[in-house]
Amino acid sequence: MEVVNDNTCSWINDLTPRGNIQTISSDLNCEWLIIGAGYTGLSAARKLGQLYPNQKILLVDAQLAGEGASSRNSGYLVDTTLNDGFTSNKELENYKKKADIYKLGIKAIQRFIKEHQVDCDWNECGKYFASSREEDEKILENFSHTLSKLNFEHNLLSNKDLKKRLGTKFYNIALYTKGGILLHPGKLVRAMIDTLPENVNLYENSLLLNWKKINEIINCNFKNGSIKAKKIIFATNGYLKSLGIKKNYNFPITLTASMTRSLSDKEFKSIGEPEEWGVLPVRPMGATIRLTKDRRILIRNTAEVCNPYRMPKSELVKRTLTQKIGIKKRFPQLPNDIIQSTWSGVVSRTRNSSQIFEKIDDNIFVAGCYNGSGIGVGTLFGEQIAIKASNEHSKEIETIEARNKPTWLPPQPFLDLGVRARLLYERFRAKSEI
Repeated sequence: MEVVNDNTCSWINDLTPRGNIQTISSDLNCEWLIIGAGYTGLSAARKLGQLYPNQKILLVDAQLAGEGASSRNSGYLVDTTLNDGFTSNKELENYKKKADIYKLGIKAIQRFIKEHQVDCDWNECGKYFASSREEDEKILENFSHTLSKLNFEHNLLSNKDLKKRLGTKFYNIALYTKGGILLHPGKLVRAMIDTLPENVNLYENSLLLNWKKINEIINCNFKNGSIKAKKIIFATNGYLKSLGIKKNYNFPITLTASMTRSLSDKEFKSIGEPEEWGVLPVRPMGATIRLTKDRRILIRNTAEVCNPYRMPKSELVKRTLTQKIGIKKRFPQLPNDIIQSTWSGVVSRTRNSSQIFEKIDDNIFVAGCYNGSGIGVGTLFGEQIAIKASNEHSKEIETIEARNKPTWLPPQPFLDLGVRARLLYERFRAKSEI
């Protein structure tokens, strides 16, 4: 089944459509092949292009580059996370390892932006973990203790402060962390495409059908051609499992988001004319919501197991109704027809919320599974897996490899049954936060 390009995502629709799209239409050979042109694949290609300016590097994506999860996320570049999977690392040392990776991810994005003078609506405004339920104060207090031990600047806020900052009286308690960054994910990933080294050839709308290693060469078959590569990096994140990569260690979850049109002056004034902000839920299945630089409201309040390749328009319409309810709960004064677009995207999960970063064979490497933190971590892992595949080392790789490794998952159909049951349970617990 092919991945379908669509025009339902506001972040992507903000951009000028690209031309000169190449697809694989013949048999090719290369020193390096990267499968997946999101943050990880683009970052890996950029690093390999710098390391090997005279070698042939091919970067292939099943759809248009950067228009998968990289452009479809909520635009949070995180320094800390509260709900980064079905289980939380409560041990301080494990949490610090995770936070160290987030920090390196932010630095990787900052270096890229500085080097190429990228405008991606970068805003170091921090973020809020917020809830309408006063009983969630205990969760945030415990999280505050963890952040204090690790010297993260943060503070707890009550309803009065939140109404002034967010323009809604929906939330009763929140923890604000200063280090989070909001940005436009579509603009960032487009800049990564536009600045690829000259020796990187990008092929799009080219689905990998199958692959096999024969006599130290990786043979990859596509609909209208093939590629033989000396080394390969898999960077398909939510689609790793479909390619047989670490399939017992990762699984895809489909998320759905909606974005409103820009608020009018009158509408913006009715919510108090706040500065740009972003809220993450205290409970895993609560709503992620943010007010953008140009006065749009984004909401993501669904997560489910379904076909990762495409969500039909009829199903998107159903999710839109859930998101209308979420916006109306927070901003009852806004019109009912304010949503402009709704889209789905795939996030890759592991059982213990860790990431995949490893050498599978002498010339086969993989990086992925960011559990919802893919902007910074995906960019970091891309450049570092390229370094690892080059048989080089770095301090960043030391930090990455010090993390807990992903744990084994049960086989199908038990995995899907377990994930669905967990999602149902978390959805029930967070029903007031949707």
